[in-house]
Amino acid sequence: MRFYPEVHTVHDPGGAWVNEIHGKPVSRHLTKEIAVRRARQIAGKRKTEHAIDNRNGEIGRKNSYGNDPRPTGLASENNR
Repeated sequence: MRFYPEVHTVHDPGGAWVNEIHGKPVSRHLTKEIAVRRARQIAGKRKTEHAIDNRNGEIGRKNSYGNDPRPTGLASENNR
């Protein structure tokens, strides 16, 4: 499987929300909600990670869309 770099949703000092790959903008949006929705589509198509920053620049959430190193079901098996 081919690995793609993560999609990163960041707040622009000008007020917009920007989705970046390798630090380069791939889409720009007026609201965080719309930016996250679009980044989720991009990350899903590329089967990669999606990091979502808070307004202060810290990563607030991270999601995986196909490149998760932990096999599905592992957590539930350990809880038996």
